[in-house]
Amino acid sequence: MSTSLILALVWLFVANLRAMFPSKDHLWTFAYVMIAIGVPILIWVAIQNGLVIAGIVLVMAAWVMRWPVIYLGRWIKRQFS
Repeated sequence: MSTSLILALVWLFVANLRAMFPSKDHLWTFAYVMIAIGVPILIWVAIQNGLVIAGIVLVMAAWVMRWPVIYLGRWIKRQFS
């Protein structure tokens, strides 16, 4: 297993672990930090392992960080309607 995939799995584990505990801002600050860390890891996964594996990692990350994805979808829908 490549280093980028190991880092992606660690990222997923940390995101899941942190999501188990409540916070005052409903984890939005943590979500911004995890997105900022996750994007370079995702690019590294794409470079080392290809776009198919990067797509799988992206879907797994979107599953963990679903609320930012839901709000992004709503924002895009508002822009086009």
